[in-house]
Amino acid sequence: MVSAAAAHLFFSLVSVNLIPTTPIVEERPFQAIDGGVGAPLGKSRKRVIPVHHAHEPNPISEAYGYCNSPNHTEQAWEDDAIFENILFRQTADISCHEYKSKNNVMKVSCLFLTFWSALSSLRRPSHPLLNSFIGHMGHGGRGHWESTLGSVPRLPNHSACEMGELTQTGVVQHLRNGQLLQQAYKRHNLLPSDWSPRQLWVETTGKSRTLQSGLAFLYGFLPDFDWSKLTARHQWSTLFCGSACDCPARNRYLEEEQRRQYRLRVADTKLERNYADMARTLGLPTRQLRAANPIDSLLCHLCHGLSFPCVPMGDGGAGGCLTMAQFAVIRRQQLDDEVDRRRVGLYHKYAVLAMYPYLNRTAAKMERVAKGSEAGRQPRAGGEEVFTVSSAHDVTMAPLLSALGLEEARFPRFAARVVFELWKSPPPAPGQLKKRAGKAKDGELFIRVLYNGEDVTFHTTFCRSHDHHASLPLCPLKNFLSFVRRDMFSVVNATSYQGACYRRPG
Repeated sequence: MVSAAAAHLFFSLVSVNLIPTTPIVEERPFQAIDGGVGAPLGKSRKRVIPVHHAHEPNPISEAYGYCNSPNHTEQAWEDDAIFENILFRQTADISCHEYKSKNNVMKVSCLFLTFWSALSSLRRPSHPLLNSFIGHMGHGGRGHWESTLGSVPRLPNHSACEMGELTQTGVVQHLRNGQLLQQAYKRHNLLPSDWSPRQLWVETTGKSRTLQSGLAFLYGFLPDFDWSKLTARHQWSTLFCGSACDCPARNRYLEEEQRRQYRLRVADTKLERNYADMARTLGLPTRQLRAANPIDSLLCHLCHGLSFPCVPMGDGGAGGCLTMAQFAVIRRQQLDDEVDRRRVGLYHKYAVLAMYPYLNRTAAKMERVAKGSEAGRQPRAGGEEVFTVSSAHDVTMAPLLSALGLEEARFPRFAARVVFELWKSPPPAPGQLKKRAGKAKDGELFIRVLYNGEDVTFHTTFCRSHDHHASLPLCPLKNFLSFVRRDMFSVVNATSYQGACYRRPG
């Protein structure tokens, strides 16, 4: 898919007690222990898990939703917890392909976009923080950069169109997202103005678009963006698998999934005729156009409000413009592919093995934070890690959603986010009974999962069967830990990551 912004993983640990001692019921605001009112737990909000209807989804409407325009209104239902883990996808970038014929070269996505690559508050979309963000990024040498990240540009500023580079739309998306979550968490002082380096963990792949997207988010989110406190850590793999990336079975499942995709695509005669029509317009061999994956370039134009490319008649081509109808045919096939992917199940098996290392790290951090928050423990010097930001790609977030059992979720749009929150029940207030029916025990731990701001906890595999109509609509942390450490491997007939990865096929 085209990458208009970087896909981002947010992993944040929030060190505040959020669960009230009074009962929590659906559509009733919960009372945080500091007296603040949080988002209603369990209430239905924006639908990122679509409702099934008899009619097929409109491929054009789906595409506009994928663009995630920074001008639309959105609320963040993330809230206080003792641990916050956020994974987000990159925002808008340039997907630039060259389609070469005998006598011409057509840079489809680069038309009009060269000017867009440099940032300017005089151009739309813009943001009140854009000018100060541009100035602040010029002081990035004061930060701490792991591996080769120090040589990666901190701002998009290109004299020529380059493949996969962040655009101004992408920067604005994440400045806005950072402010959105800053507003959601600020009353609980998640990261105070005097935050310490230990409290923030930032990781990104080596692509400029993921680093720049992460920095834009942080600039909108942090109460004080102090370069001297920031360390950016490099993830070599888009799966964020660290030292646990070797998994032969995962690679086999991916190869089988890619063969399934290919068979479905070549069997689609309408799609093939569509490619042939587009190739005639551009004066290219059909196989060359198909191999170039034109959907990325067309999405780039759509998301930036540009007309689809046109070429003059001649050079063996019919000339004219690519059309919205042609784009819709390709998008319709992608939606059909998503349905078939869920039916066959190969991608889900790949996803479980692909995302285990990341989920296992998440579980370990949750356990560490929970242990550090136990009553009577001496606070750690510099504070505990409370907020982790992982700036990633659609090929990171899509398998994460599948591994969690959120296979009905829409494909990750630009700047999509997945948030894991760890909650802890506070001790009872003076005069209250320590145990009441339907209430959490003192110090009991829970997890909440949000996708693009919507609570999807009870759509996950590990909490789907939990009683979400109870007075406390949260999922016990032990469910998540059991899922990550053992239960998730049942889909590949194994009980551990090593056993699943090195199991002989057949």
